[in-house]
Amino acid sequence: MNPYLDPQRIRAALRALNLRPTRGMGQNFLLDPGALQTIVAEAGLRPTDTVIEVGPGLGVLTWELLERAGRVICVELDRRLAERLTDEFRNRANLFLVQGDILRFAPADLLTQAAATPPYKLVANIPYAITAPLLRHFLEATIPPELSVVLVQWEVAQRICAGPGDYSVLAHAIQFYAEPAIVARVPASSFFPAPAVDSAILRLRRRPQPAVKVVDVNALFRLIKAGFLHARKQLGNALPGGLAALGVAIPRERVIMALRSAGIDPQRRAETVTLVEWANLLAVLAESGV
Repeated sequence: MNPYLDPQRIRAALRALNLRPTRGMGQNFLLDPGALQTIVAEAGLRPTDTVIEVGPGLGVLTWELLERAGRVICVELDRRLAERLTDEFRNRANLFLVQGDILRFAPADLLTQAAATPPYKLVANIPYAITAPLLRHFLEATIPPELSVVLVQWEVAQRICAGPGDYSVLAHAIQFYAEPAIVARVPASSFFPAPAVDSAILRLRRRPQPAVKVVDVNALFRLIKAGFLHARKQLGNALPGGLAALGVAIPRERVIMALRSAGIDPQRRAETVTLVEWANLLAVLAESGV
């Protein structure tokens, strides 16, 4: 039985640390055993697995990971929590703990420091404030996780898993590298303190190859961002202004011609355009010397 699920223990630990959970650091501690077991089951952990956990907090998920995985690398921003975790799990030889900002650590460097080798899995209750940059940090890394099972805001999970008509820059940024799926909804009452919104257990399976083949990934996402700068407008009107705002000036007539050549109706809006269509449009623009 996981001892870190006890609400009284959580409150006592926070009092001992003189720590008041802050929304900015995403300090909402999971106390739902069902959600916890779902995360662990989706991760499919084996004794040979290496896991990176971000924001272990008081150790509720860490305890489960240490029971199942061969190597667990934890990165905790809060120094007080990091020190407590070091003491709590001092007898666990398979734990490697780093105190600091995960966005400043390349996954490859963490693996090297922990004397671990890829592949690895990302399993974490992600601080809400850094969900998008954290996921991109891992998916775009030189050594990305083969599988990610993470707790994120419900609305963010929906955006990541969106289809035509509801696409966003975030959806494309994640779906370019991974196949996302919402595993379960986790109510706000499953945490202490309870956040303002529900969460979701999100699974990301890394694609063997990106969803579309392009010569320049940065150029693709610059084009996508340009399309979404004025998302409510039709692309024929929105894209020229969006590109200009990002430093790429193309006459509106040329943009409309490129859209039509790529098989995209200029009257469509950015949220309806697929990754394949964005890639086709990028290729057409490149052929015309843009």
